[in-house]
Amino acid sequence: MGDVGDSGRHRNRGSRGVLVTAALISALSGAVAGAAGAVATGLVGTKQAEAPGTGRPVEADAGSTAVTQPGDLRSAAARVQQSVVSINVRGGSGRSTGSGFAIDDQGHILTNAHVVDGGRTFVVMLPDRTNVRASLVGADAANDIAVLSIGAASRLPPLAMGRSSSLRVGDQVLAVGSPLGLAGTVTSGIVSAAQRRVSLGNGRRQSAVQTDASINPGNSGGPLVNTRGQVIGVNTAIATLGQGADGGGSGSIGIGFAIPSERADAVARRLIQ
Repeated sequence: MGDVGDSGRHRNRGSRGVLVTAALISALSGAVAGAAGAVATGLVGTKQAEAPGTGRPVEADAGSTAVTQPGDLRSAAARVQQSVVSINVRGGSGRSTGSGFAIDDQGHILTNAHVVDGGRTFVVMLPDRTNVRASLVGADAANDIAVLSIGAASRLPPLAMGRSSSLRVGDQVLAVGSPLGLAGTVTSGIVSAAQRRVSLGNGRRQSAVQTDASINPGNSGGPLVNTRGQVIGVNTAIATLGQGADGGGSGSIGIGFAIPSERADAVARRLIQ
């Protein structure tokens, strides 16, 4: 098979464009790369909203912005876009971009660990195109989850976490993020596999949600949501057909992976505590 490319962080390398970092995907006999320029090894797979002032997760019908009843994709997209941000990272190796989304009313942003890896400064672009500085709360490379803080003053509406365990093959989903720096991009697809075993982070095999929704470099850390607008995964990696001689990776070929919402939620809460 071809390579499984990083669906994640979009790295600026002058005129070379997008650099996709590849990593080995054992089950696919190819390579996996994070949805934001992150490194995923083996089969890769890119938090439940919290009650105000408590840091505790709430259900989708408890005041979050999630669509509480099944609806059309336009309604879900419009609501989710209000909570998804672009993340600009600067570090010793240059600049890169990824995606993230609000998980509580305290200004915490969930993203991928590979998005912030090596970063020294973090700037978050809000949905209204306002840029704010962010601080790193913590990162878990093994699970490819990280949390940034932009402060409660940002007032981003948090997304509610759904249950990836309830997914069925064929369920409609939306991927929201900033592929190639195009903030607020929404793509649609279905769940291709609900519990695909892949190697992620430190190479430990874990289950991931596989989708054919288009995910490209820069999508890393963005939410994969159901038609209710609930997060059922965190986009982290894609499969590609290979890399060019200049190091550039192929775009989406309809095989993307997302970290299940339950795992992402648990890791994020632990990092915040």
